[in-house]
Parts: sequence; structure tokens; C-alpha cells
Amino acid sequence: MAHFSGEDEVMLQAMLRQLFQSVKEKITGAPSLECAEEILLHLEETDENFHNYEFVKYLRQHICNTLGSMIEEEMGKWTSDQNQDEDFGYDTVVQHVTKRTQESKEYKEMMHSLKNIMMVVVESMINKFEEDEMRSQERQKKIQKEKSNSYCTDNCSDSDSSFNQSYKFCQGKLQLILDQLDPGQPKEVRYEALQTLCSAPPSDVLNCENWTTLCEKLTVSLSDPDPVFSDRILKFYAQTFTLSPLHMTKEIYTSLAKYLKLYFLSRENHIPTLSAGIDISNPNVICLLKKVRLLNEYQKEAPSFWIRHPEKYMEEIVENTLSLLSVKHDQSHLVSQKILDPIYFFALVDTKAVWFKKWMHAYYSRTAVLRLLEKKYKSLITTAVQQCVQYFELCEAMKADEILGHSKHCGNKQKTFYYSGQELQYIYFIHSLCLLGRLLIYTQGRRLFPIKLKNRKDLVSLTDLLVLFTQLICYSPSCPKMTSAAHLDNYSPASMVTEVLRILCDQKECAIECLYNNTVIEALLQPIHNLMKGTKTAPNCSETALIHIADILARIASVEEGLTLLLYGENMNSSDEKSPTGAHIIAQFSKKLLDEDISIFSGSEMLPMVKGAFISVCRQIYGTCEGLQVLIPYSLHESIAKAWKKTSLLSERIPTPVKCSDSVSSVSQESQNIMAWEENLLDDLLNFAATPKGLLFLQRTGAINECVTFMFNRYAKKLQISRHKKFGYGVLVAQVASTAAGAIALQNSGFINGLITELWANLECGRDDVRVTHPRSTPVDPIDRSCQKSFLALVNLLPYPAVYELVGNQDLPNKAEYSLREVPTCVIDIIDRLIILNSEAKIRSLFNYEQSHIFGLRLLSVLCCDLDTLLLLEAQYQVSEMLLNAQEENILETSESHRDFIIDGLSVERNHVLVRMNFIGGPMERILPPRVLEKGDDPYPWPMFSSYPLPNCYLSEVTRNADLKKDSDLGKLLLRFKMSDKQTEWIENCRRQFCKMMKAKPDIISGSALLELLEKFVLHLSESASECYFPSVEYTATDANVKNESLSSVQQLGIKMTVRYGKFLSLLKDSAENDLTLVLKHCERFLKQQQASIKSALLCLQGTYAGHDWFVSSLFMIMLGDKEKTLRFLQHFSRLLTSAFLWLPRLHISRYLATDTIESGIHPVYFCSTHYIEMLLKVEVPLVFSAFHMSGFAPSQICLQWITQCFWNYLDWIEICHYIATCVFLGPDYQVYLCIAIFKHLQQDILQHTQTQDLQVFLKEEALHGFRVSDYLEYMEILEQNYRPVVLRDMRNIRVQST
Repeated sequence: MAHFSGEDEVMLQAMLRQLFQSVKEKITGAPSLECAEEILLHLEETDENFHNYEFVKYLRQHICNTLGSMIEEEMGKWTSDQNQDEDFGYDTVVQHVTKRTQESKEYKEMMHSLKNIMMVVVESMINKFEEDEMRSQERQKKIQKEKSNSYCTDNCSDSDSSFNQSYKFCQGKLQLILDQLDPGQPKEVRYEALQTLCSAPPSDVLNCENWTTLCEKLTVSLSDPDPVFSDRILKFYAQTFTLSPLHMTKEIYTSLAKYLKLYFLSRENHIPTLSAGIDISNPNVICLLKKVRLLNEYQKEAPSFWIRHPEKYMEEIVENTLSLLSVKHDQSHLVSQKILDPIYFFALVDTKAVWFKKWMHAYYSRTAVLRLLEKKYKSLITTAVQQCVQYFELCEAMKADEILGHSKHCGNKQKTFYYSGQELQYIYFIHSLCLLGRLLIYTQGRRLFPIKLKNRKDLVSLTDLLVLFTQLICYSPSCPKMTSAAHLDNYSPASMVTEVLRILCDQKECAIECLYNNTVIEALLQPIHNLMKGTKTAPNCSETALIHIADILARIASVEEGLTLLLYGENMNSSDEKSPTGAHIIAQFSKKLLDEDISIFSGSEMLPMVKGAFISVCRQIYGTCEGLQVLIPYSLHESIAKAWKKTSLLSERIPTPVKCSDSVSSVSQESQNIMAWEENLLDDLLNFAATPKGLLFLQRTGAINECVTFMFNRYAKKLQISRHKKFGYGVLVAQVASTAAGAIALQNSGFINGLITELWANLECGRDDVRVTHPRSTPVDPIDRSCQKSFLALVNLLPYPAVYELVGNQDLPNKAEYSLREVPTCVIDIIDRLIILNSEAKIRSLFNYEQSHIFGLRLLSVLCCDLDTLLLLEAQYQVSEMLLNAQEENILETSESHRDFIIDGLSVERNHVLVRMNFIGGPMERILPPRVLEKGDDPYPWPMFSSYPLPNCYLSEVTRNADLKKDSDLGKLLLRFKMSDKQTEWIENCRRQFCKMMKAKPDIISGSALLELLEKFVLHLSESASECYFPSVEYTATDANVKNESLSSVQQLGIKMTVRYGKFLSLLKDSAENDLTLVLKHCERFLKQQQASIKSALLCLQGTYAGHDWFVSSLFMIMLGDKEKTLRFLQHFSRLLTSAFLWLPRLHISRYLATDTIESGIHPVYFCSTHYIEMLLKVEVPLVFSAFHMSGFAPSQICLQWITQCFWNYLDWIEICHYIATCVFLGPDYQVYLCIAIFKHLQQDILQHTQTQDLQVFLKEEALHGFRVSDYLEYMEILEQNYRPVVLRDMRNIRVQST
């Protein structure tokens, strides 16, 4: 634009006015200047007339004139450079050419020139704004008139332009090109015409009136025998696809698709036959494949931008594509002479049907595709299914080595110039498989089934298709053993089918509809059936196929619906046990593999992989409570442990590689394989710890230390726990820490050390080698977010069994001096450095004293919610005394007679912990002071204290033990004890009457009435042989015999706590302490008569029961402190099964348990009651079960704590009485149902605290507000009807049968 005249300025002003007039409404409607700018910047996307504005045409023509030749040159250069690469797309070309253009000198000069011109024009428009506004209507009419009469007028003053042509590709020039493209014209003329066409802006060409005629000419010219000419046309098509918007490229695409359709339908074209195969060095085939590939490339690119355009464009592209792919030749002649359909060529250029995957991804295009497939092009799906059926029939009919050729060849991506008929069939099969796999993901796609096939009477249903897929895994040949992945590219039939099934498994709705039915599962399990039966007629299922099958089964088992199907089949209530369910078959097969009871694979290198794959399926099953119950008969833990021990011995015998020896690599590979297999087996054993009963089995194997060490190593490396597990190690750690042996294993593995080291780094100081780039932020929460994870991990790690093993009988270091670099490594150190800060040395050793001590006090608060832990810490370390002394030091003496406590974070926290430790009571019986200050003049109205007795304001005024008058219903119940009905009927009548009273008048069942009820009912039960579970034990000791025996310090403190609580409730008198002491001494002696002698390294098994006897303490209070009644009741009660689950010391190292169960130190309440609590929770309150797993916490841990201390501090006294009475009257399984009812009651709170990531703390610290046993009795009765046969049967199986 060297010469810019006044006429040019006027013309540009007119163009700009036209543009602004057209978008006036959009701009005036914009809320701000920035929004108006955004509207103009995105005008091309929102205005369909964008390319018809004169100003836009002017700019486009100016750019074409200035930069056109350079763009052409760059495109040609790039295309020739990338000719060998098959994977570059149009976006890549555009990005490259755009970048080169913008970096050029010509581009910068053009932009500078345009900017100067537009500045002049805009400034002139602003100056003449008022005048232009008045004449706008007149000018608009004039412009419109000029526009209609002067298409070919040259308004451009750019005499330096090399083209010097109009802004619009003129009609006359297009007509000239049309004439020149006539087949009768000389070759050079036609080439020149095509060159001119390629140089013109595609949008101008497409907007011309003669476009339709030109399109026809180009379509005809595509058949030109001259490959160069044909390539030029394809170049024009490619350029149009690359540079033009969708509504323009749609025309070209349609043109090319229709041409190909006519090409395949024409008998004149020499299309290869199936028997002849395809020689891709043939010029005709090359030309055809180029056209198909161009179409396919656009198919894959189009979905990324067609959503921005009207639906009709997309629908037209879809319809033309499906129409082309549905083309079928006359099939009257022999199959061998079959002419290849378009779908074969598309399969060649896009074997895995990527185009279809992209089209189905978005709802926008998927709807159109599925609608057209259903209405007009269902044959496309039919032929795809037919191809899969034919391939399967081929696999059945032919020998494996004959078929191997085409799976091998397809996997081999080496340069090849010929595809045989079999190879083409195989490629088409892979394309069909991928297409069908993608189709089945979507609901509308599945509705296309069933499908009718030729030469087949029955319709092919979804299930039939899935069965066919599973059969293909077994029947189809596998590729050469473990050739490189690069060589195979996963084109083997089994791999392809497995990949499709994996995708279906990952879509829950799809998996339920397609995979989760008996027919498909049976098809998957059929090869296993055959191998176990040794059926010779069955196909020889390879190891690779078995691994693929196991992978699919593992994915099915990892989802709740799939697991249920494997465990119980489709009809869960069916009593038909003739055909075992999938879980049983898988377990049997896995056990045979582990025991090497299947000879077919003996000596195979891949045998460990097959074993690992199937044990992985079992792991998905036994990792759940319900799955473990089903697999118990197979003793898989024993088989896996045996295999692990054998492998462990092998790994020790591997010779040390010698330098320069040829055997180094082979030995190294062998050792790696053995070590991998050993780790795999440890991982399998570790997953037993996911459930309480599974943990018992793991401890019986003797491999718990190795398993926990393996877990810690994975945890330290931040490796995933398992590929099918959705959450981390939290639940496993919580389960393992709930047992004494598990806690020791965690300590020995270094897990606790690592956790405490990480905590100290976050709480106090990091490692010396960490460079401080900026100071740490000051914590604003009591426990900083950086320490929250460590805090919760410690809470998980420290239930009472773990605390007793890790802390019991150990003194605090209480050093005179602590180095600042001294990092705690164990639980004792944490108590010493963070909780019991009873010396200046300890305080000075902390960088962040207040924050660290608050952390310790919060941890102490949670630990002391377990009353046994509280008593242990009190007995060993006098924690309350330390806290009172600290409060004493926090007093400010304002005068001789008046002293004020300094209220700060630590004093408030200590006050809360002291109240929690020294007052016992349920939600309505005690008041815990808050940990936060209130607004107003008195921020902390709660009294602080530094000595005993504690202020009574923290105890609420509860109803004292005022005996209610005996109700008529209660009288009926008591009368039952005097009636002489048949024993069984009498018991049932009593239970019915008890339930009736609990629902109608629960408050009556308390005090002396409850005492009388329990006494008489238990007496009658103990006299019934059918109700007695344990044998009668003669006990003749007197008070004098036991008076000199000593109780543990924990028991002694527990007695004081019980008497204090009983006096508060007006149930006990001052003299009760001596009586309760005697009761506990009698109990210890009575139970000692029934204990086995055992030697164990576990502290909890060395002597009497480690904790306090909370059940006996509760019973003593129910009996109103009557020693004789309590002892008499306990002797009768000890014969009942319920005593095993309510009275925990009853089975402490009891001879009634199996030896390996005693040695594990795990109580039946844990491996039986809490196991079923978890099992029922998953079914009854699934959201709560999921919340536990998301929080990394185990329901069994908190339930064990509740049950062990008889719900003290969690329920009010009357509810504790109702809990005991309910279990005594209705059965021990009500213990399980009660916990489920509690979780149901707490559901909303649990979900909320899962979000705030403090579920463990909430469940341990908070009482069960609003929960009443009587409110949930009906719900518990429903649970009894559904689950009693299973739960009670397992409870009865805790005894050693021979005893």
C-alpha cells in the first residue's frame, strides 16, 4: 500500500460503517467497553455473515496479495518435509505456517502499513462523526447499490501488488477456470487452472455462484488417470479442509465422500477383490488410499470444532460418511471373488476406528450418529458383528499356526507392500471390534441390539456379543511369547478384546447391563472349568489368555455389583447349590495353581504371572467381609503363605553374580522374577488385613511382620496400595493397629518411626538439608493443616491394644537435657516431648512450644476417650497430676485472697482434657467445656481448677435412681418367670414381652426392675442345656481366698472411676469400692480356671486381661453394688454365648478358643462382631461405609472401643443398661445390629466430618447424642430377620469343636 488516496480512505470508511451497522445491536448491548471488544474479537465465531462484510473481504484480499505467495511456498515446503510422517494433522500445518509467516519481514511491514492506514481512517471518522451519523442511511443505500452493480470493479489502489485484483474472487475468473478444467483442454492448461484455484482464497471460491459446477468438475477430475493432476485436486481439498471454516469444508467433504461412494459402486473401476488382496505399491491403490486417508483425517479433526456450528453441517458430514461406509457390492458371487468395500480401506488407514471414537465422545455428535445408525445405517453395525462372528468361526475351524500369520503380521508394523485377503479380514475385524466396543459404552448404542445376521436364525443380543468377545480371548491365537510391545503394538486379538472389555468394565452402567450376568461370567470361567476338569476336547487356552481373563474378572470383582454376582450369582436367594458361583470356581482354580495341582502349565515361565493374575481376582473378593466369608473354606491364606515361604527360600539361594560371567544376565533376570513374585505374594497376604477376620487369618500365617514391612516400603515410596483400590493405606493401618501383634509389626517395620519423624518435621523442624527459601506461615488452627494428616495417622495407630503393646510397663525418658536436633522416634517419645511437659528442659527443647504442646494435648484428648488408655496413662505417668500442676503454674495472683487463671490456648485445652479425663458420663450426664473463646465481656465462663475436687458444674442434673412404680406390662414379664411353659416357648414369650416394653415404655427397664429381670432370665437360660454354650465350671473360692490377691493398677483406677460414676448416678455407696474390688478378684480367679497356659512375646498375653473389666463394673452398678448378686449372676451368665461378646475378659487366653487364635491376641469381638458390623454396614448404610474408606479409618476400630468399655462416655447410663439387656434377652448378635443402628443414626454427622477430614476424632471424642436403643429396636429386629442365620452361626463357631 505504497499509495493511499482519498478515494481509498472514503471507501474504507464506508466498509467500516457497514461493519459497525451490522453489529450495532451486539455492541450497544454490551455492558462495558471490554465486553464490546470481546464481541468484535470473536465475531467470526458468532456471525454467520462475517465473511460477507466488505471490510473483511478487503483485509483478506490484502493479506492474500501481500503474503499469499509466501504462504504457498511455506506450505509446499512443510508438506514435502513431512511426507514420510503419517501422523501430522492439519492443525500442525497451520501452526507451523502461521508461525513462519508472523516472523517474516513482509508480515511486519504489512501490519505497520495497515496500522497507519487505519489510524488515518479512524481519526477521520471520529472528526466527521456527527456528519456521518446524519447521512448514514443515505450512504448505506448507496453502498448497497454499488455492491450489487460492480462485482468486478477494482477498488484497490495498491499498484505494488503482484496480483492487483478485486477483494472478491470474480465470477468471470471462476468461469474461466471451469472452462480450463474441461477434460478436453491440454494438460498444461488444466494444471495452470488448478494452480490458480489453489492460490485463490477458498472462501471466495466456495461463495461463488458457480461453486456447484466447479465441485462437479473437480469430482470428475478426481478420476483423472494422471496421478499428478489428481494430487493437485487433493491438495486443493486438503487446503480447504485446513484453512476454511466448517460450513465451507463441509461442501468439500461431501463432494469427496460422494465421489468415493460412486467410485466403489461403479463397475468400471478396478477395485481389488478379497482373494487378490491389496498391493499398496499399485498407483491406483495409492491414489484411492490417499483419498480415503484425506477423508479419514478430516473425520478425526472435525469433532474438535463442529460444535461451534449449526447441527445441520455436522449431520450432513455424518450422514455422508455412514452412507459411504455402508456401501456393499453384490454378494451373489463367491466370497473369494468379493470386491472390497470402502470399510476395508478405512480399516487400513484407521485400524482402531479412532474416527468413530472421536465422533462418539461428545453428546452433540453422538446423538446424530446413533440416530442415523438406528434409522438408516444399521447395516454398518450388522456387518461389524458379522465380521467378529466370522473371525471367531475362522479361529475355531483353522489351526492356530495358520491364523497366527495375520495376527502376527498385523502386529508387525514393518514396511510391507502387500496385504493378503486374510490380513484384510483381520484388519477389518479389529476395526469392527473397536467400533462395537465404543458403541456399547453408550445407552443408545446398546439399544441397537439385538441384531439379525444372515445365515443365523436367532438374533444376536448384547449378551451373545459379550460371550463372543470372551470366547475370542480363548480361541484366537496369541502372538509370539512376550515379543516387544513396540513390535506388537497390542494388535493381537486377545489384547484387543481385553482392551474393549476393560473399557466396558470401567463404565458402571454399561458393565451392569453388558457384563454382570451369569451367561457372560460363565463364558469367562469356561476355560478355567475345562482346565480343572482336564477336558481334552476344549481349546488349549494359553497363559496369556488366562491372564487377560483374570484381568477382566478382577475389574468385575472390584465393583460392588460385579462382586455380588461372583459371590452369589444373579439369584442371591436361590437354594440351588449344584452349580458353584464364580467366586468358588476362581478360588478353587487359584488354590490349584498355588498348590501346583494343574500339570498343564508346569515349567512354564509365565506360570507365576498366571498365578498372580488369579490371586489378584481372589484379593478383590477376600478384601471384603462378604467375600472373605465365601472363600473361608479354601484357606487361601495358608496356600499363599506356603507359596511365599517357598519363594522366600528360593530368593535366598540365588547365587551372587560373578563379574565377566555369561550367566550374570540370566541370574539377574531370574532373581528379579523371584523377588517380584515374592513381593506379589506378600501383597496378596497383606490384603487379608483389610477385614477383621482376614487379619486373624494373616496373623495365623506368621507373616504379618513381613507384610507390614512390605506395606511400609510401598508407603515410603509413595506407591499405590493396589491398582483396583480407590483409597490409600489408612484402612489397612487402622485394622492392623487394632491388634497387639499388628502394632508390634508396625513398630518393627519402621512405620511408626517414619510417621513420627514426618510429624516432627512438620511440627517442629524439617531436615537439616532442606533449604529455607521463605519463612513458614504462623499456624492459625490448633493443629496446623501441615500436621493434620500426621495427627489422624497417629489416632488411627493408637487404639488401646497398640498403646498397651507400645507403651505398657515403660517409663518416660524424662531427660535432664534435650538436644534441639533430637527427633522422637516412638510413641513413648511423643508422650514425653509433646504431652507430659513436666520440666523446663522439655519446654526449651521445642521451637514451637505452644503449637506443639496443643498438638500433644489434642492427641491426649483423643487417646483418653478410650478409657483403658486413660487408665494406663494415669497409672504409669499420672497425667492428670501433670496437667493440674501446669494449670497451677498458669495462675496470676492479683491479691492474697484472689487468684485468676491466665486464659490462653494451653490453659483452655488443659481444662478440657482434665474434665474429659476425670468425669464419666454420657451425652446428657456430663458437660465438656469448649475449646474456643466466646464473644463478649466473659470470653471463657467455665471455671478452671488446679486441684481436686473438680467443680460440679461439669456434671448435669440427671434423674437420680428414683425407682419407678412397677408397670402392669413389667408385672406380666416378671410373671413369665414363674410360669412353667415349655422351655423354648417360655424364652420366646419373655423376649416378645421385653421387646414390647422396650418399644412402649423403655424407661421402666432400669433400676431394681432391670436387676430382677436380668437375674431371673439368665438363671433360667443357664438351666437350659440348649441355651448354654460353655460348660459349667465349679467355683468355690471365698472372699478370704481372694482377699490377698492383687489387682493391676489399671483395674484399681478403674474401680475408683466406677464408684465415682455410680455415686453420681446414686447407684453406689462409699463402701462399694471394697465390694467391687472383691468382685473383680473373684472374676480373675474364676476365669483363670478356664485359661490356657501360653508363652507369647505379646504383652497383652502375659498374665491377666490388660484393661479394666467394664462389663463387670457396669453389672455391679446394675446390681446396685450387691456383691453376692453380681457374682451369682456372672457364674450363670458365663455359661451363655452372650458372655463371650459382652464380657471381654471372659475369653482372655481362654482354653475354649483355638490355640492359634489365642496366640494372635485377637478377641472374638474383633474378628467376629466387628467383622459383621463392617459387612452389614456396607449393605445397610453404604454411604457411611464409603465415608470410612475415604477417611482412611476402619469401623471395626471404633466399634471395638465402644464395645470394650460398654459404651461408657458414649451413651447415658439408661441406654447402657438397655444395650446390655437387649443383648442378654435377644442374643449376642444384637451387639452387631446396635452398632449398625448407631451408624445409621450418625450418618449425616459422619458424612459432614468426612468432608472436614476429622472423622476419627469426631467418632472417638463425641458422645452419641440423641441415640436411644428403644428408638431403633424395630430396625434391629429387621436386621435380625435378614442376618441372624449367618451372624449367630459364626458367633457359635468361635469355640474349639473338640473342647
